[in-house]
Order: sequence, then C-alpha cells, then structure tokens
Amino acid sequence: MQLSVRVGVIGVGHLGYHHARIYSEILGATLVGVVDSNEDRAQYVGDTMGVPHFSDFVQFLDTVRPHAVSVAVPTSLHYQVASEALKRGIHVLVEKPVTTKVEEAETLLKIAAERDLVLQVGHVERFNSAVQYVRSMIDSPLLIQSRRMGPFSPRISDVGVVLDLMIHDIDIILSMVNSDIDRISATGSVVRSDHEDIACAQITFKNGTIAHVVVSRVSEKRIRQMDIMERERYIVVDFESQDVSINRCIKGGSGLVEVVEHPVYPKKEPLKMELQHFVDCVKEGKEPLVGIRDGKRALEVCVKVLRQIEQDAVGIKAHTA
Repeated sequence: MQLSVRVGVIGVGHLGYHHARIYSEILGATLVGVVDSNEDRAQYVGDTMGVPHFSDFVQFLDTVRPHAVSVAVPTSLHYQVASEALKRGIHVLVEKPVTTKVEEAETLLKIAAERDLVLQVGHVERFNSAVQYVRSMIDSPLLIQSRRMGPFSPRISDVGVVLDLMIHDIDIILSMVNSDIDRISATGSVVRSDHEDIACAQITFKNGTIAHVVVSRVSEKRIRQMDIMERERYIVVDFESQDVSINRCIKGGSGLVEVVEHPVYPKKEPLKMELQHFVDCVKEGKEPLVGIRDGKRALEVCVKVLRQIEQDAVGIKAHTA
C-alpha cells in the first residue's frame, strides 16, 4: 500500500482549483503539480499551492509521473486527457460527464480494466451527506421529482444543461432505482447559450417508478432539491443544506396526523469526501463508489434525453412552419 499518492490536477479553473486545494489538505495525498492551457492561470494556482505548474498536460504526465490525476478540463477534452493518463498507468478521476460520447467511455473502461487502474467519475452529489443518508434507507420509490436550477454562468459553454446539471440527478436516480428504464420523454429550449438551457425529462422504469427531472441554468432562483415518494413516506432532500425531511401520515385521535422527521447525521464537504475516496481507492486498489460503468450509464441516459429534445424541437418547427 502506498504511503502517499502523488496526485496532479489537469485543468485548474473554478472546479479544478478546489481539487488542487483539497488534495493539498487530505490525508494520503501529495499534490505534485497542476496543469492548465492558460499559462497565467496555471502559474497562479501552482504558486498558490506551492507546486510546479504546466501548460502542457503530456509534459506534466511524462516528467512528473504522478500516481493519479484529476481531470477537470472542458468536457470535450475529457477523453483525450483521461486516455493519455490511463495509457501511462496513471489512475484517473474524470469530472462528469465522463465523455461526450458513449463509445469513448467504453474505450476508457477497457483501458482502465486492462491496466488494473482506478477510473472514477466525478459525480460529486453521490458524496453529499444527505444523498448518502437517503440512499441507505430508500426501499421502493414510486415517484422521484428533482429540480436543479440556477442563474446563467458563461463558465460552462461546451455542453448544455442536460450534461451540465441534469446528469447529477440522473446518476442519483439510477443509483436509487433497482430497475431498467422502460421509456424516456423530454423537452428543452435554448435561451442564452448555443445549447439547451432548460430541460425537463420523465423517466419511467420497468418496475413502475417514475422520475421527473427539471433543470435550468437561466433561473433567477437557485434550487437543488429532490422529492421521493414511497408508499408510506415522502422524503425531501436539499442538496445545498444537506438536510433531509421525512413526512409520514399516522393515525391520531382525530384522524390522520402528519409527522415530519428531521434526521441528524454528520455533514461533510462532498468534494473533499469524493477526493478522499479516490485517493483511498488508489491506495487500496478498490472499486470506486462511482466508477466508469455508472458514469457511462448516466451518460447513456443523458444522450437519450438529448435525442428526445432534438426530436421535440424538430416536431415543433414542423408544426409551426
């Protein structure tokens, strides 16, 4: 077992900066370098963290030879960077979505399996304390409704809201529902970018569970919430506060009485938990909580949602022409 994992971060924009910060703090990891195509940004983060900086990720991989890397570059570059790292025998945590194409995710899975490497996908909400609490107690959900909305930010420009935001909720829903998908319907619209900025999807599973997912990155109000209905309770998850409320109706003296429980559990920084988990998996050679198969499955569903949105848009144009 390695005493300390030598880890680097490729892509140190808003999210990658926090990867670097956390790796410099957690047990079992040593930050050995940062990379960004923007040399000024790379130098700033490198100087802040006290580590070497690079503008060429291949040069970093070949000269520093880290044990593991976080890949936090734009989505369109995920496959290129992750595959180069894996081919060099380097463990990889790649931010969501794992790639833009399902075939690329399959290739990464093959490379990692052949070299016995950890390949984790950065679905950070799986490490949200509220999500972990609820996943441990969920039995047979009948209906899952999620809303993930917020103001527009030009920071994410290479993908639409489905691969930017909806993929979080799809991944969580897939982890909660033990069933294959029966059908998907979806619609969306472009508002301020070149991709869909608002999207709504309904996923019906073969066991009867229905999931309704709404996302927007052009909303004035920030909302991160999931409601889960089971036969005898209604669970509300607030991703931001990491709070859970459980609503039940019980028989009282004058009829049914609503009881609301607010369970207490430790709350921790999800990204720190995710990166600590990655480092532990590398050290111990174990399968990550969110591996490439989960990342690929979430991507496959998102691709189907995007196809439905495209078909819906074509139908609207044909109807109004």
